[in-house]
Parts: sequence; C-alpha cells; structure tokens
Amino acid sequence: MPTSVPTSGPSSVGEPPSAAASLMYGVGLGGFVDGIVLHQILQWHHMVSATGDHPVTTVAGLEVNTLADGFFHLVTWMVVVGASVVTLAQWRQGRLPPSWRLHLGGLLAGWGGFNVVEGLVDHQLLGVHHVRDDLGGPLAWDLGFLAFGAVLVAVGWVMVRAGSRSLDDRGWVPTPAAGAGAGRRP
Repeated sequence: MPTSVPTSGPSSVGEPPSAAASLMYGVGLGGFVDGIVLHQILQWHHMVSATGDHPVTTVAGLEVNTLADGFFHLVTWMVVVGASVVTLAQWRQGRLPPSWRLHLGGLLAGWGGFNVVEGLVDHQLLGVHHVRDDLGGPLAWDLGFLAFGAVLVAVGWVMVRAGSRSLDDRGWVPTPAAGAGAGRRP
C-alpha cells in the first residue's frame, strides 16, 4: 500500500534550482584537488608542515603530517557526501536541475571559496602551512593561491548568475502541485 510523505510548507512543481549543492561540491572537490595535487603528488606542503613541531624531513614529522592530511581528506569527503544529500533532497522537493552553467559556476565558486578561506586561515592566520613549504613558504605563492581563489569565485558567480537568468529569460514560473500540502509519494 503506498504511503504519503508529509511535506512542510507550500509545495510546487519545478521550483528553481539551487546552487547550494554545487557550491558544496566545489568546496569538497576543491579540497581534494588541494590535498591530492599539492599535498600528495607535488608534495609542496602538508597540513601542518610549517609548524616546526612536525618537520616533513623526519619520519615522525611526516607521519603526523600524513595523519593530518588524512583528516583533511575525510572532511572534504564528508562535504562531497553532504552535497550528494542536498542534491537528493532537492530532487525530492521537485526542484528543477541546475543548468550546466549554474552547476559549473557553483563548483568554481565553491572551489574558489575553499581556496580563499583555506589560504587566509591556514596560510596567513594560523601559519600551519604555506603553498610552497618546500621552498620555505614564500609569500608570493600564498598570494597567488588567494588570487586564484578570488578569480574562481568571480568567474563562478558570473556563471551562476547567467545560469539563473536563463530561467528568467525563458519565462519560467513555478506551477503549484496538484494537492499541494497533501503530501507526496516517495
């Protein structure tokens, strides 16, 4: 026997897409790019490689940095899982899928937001690592990382706005669902 799932608030078909999941995917995947490319492949830095307490030139220091990198990857993985949950919740709410422009814009803005926050907090405020700890942590690399993040946010924002406007240009208007408020079948 089918059961209905109560909904909260007004229900409509084809609600506008949200950039929330795309932003979360951008944060999580941007963290993966940082961790995989800069930490593991290029080995320019690790999570706590500039603290002095855990030099990457010793086995013990590398073990601590590798553990910290692992926790960092765990957090970025959880953000990607969270983005998947948000995506599923939006589908169940009947939201329209985002256009490619809106989705990719959200990804870029999320990745750039990750870079800006991580660059300010970890590189500048806490000083736990820098982009190029292998070179002694020159400031130019940290500033370049921040600038790259800011460019990603700006380009992403423009793409999200363009993707949102494309719905308006097509004259999209939400349509009330039949029996709104009565619940939906799962």
